[in-house]
Amino acid sequence: MSLMITDECINCDVCEPECPNNAISPGEEIYVIDPNKCTECVGHYDDPQCQQVCPVDCIPHDPDRQETHDQLMEKYQKLTGKA
Repeated sequence: MSLMITDECINCDVCEPECPNNAISPGEEIYVIDPNKCTECVGHYDDPQCQQVCPVDCIPHDPDRQETHDQLMEKYQKLTGKA
């Protein structure tokens, strides 16, 4: 399951540089996460780095994007070219 950023985002800019997949970018009003690039840091880290640094805890799992650990790993491998 990919992550999402809620409207509680304060645009503090700390999550974007932490994302190893470049899935986070400024949206019209708040930061957004591209679900096609979000692997919840699977393949890179043990925990999602954006969640670790977010000061307002506004990055939950996206209930509309259910993915297993294996699916996230497959996405990581496609994004990075690592098998």
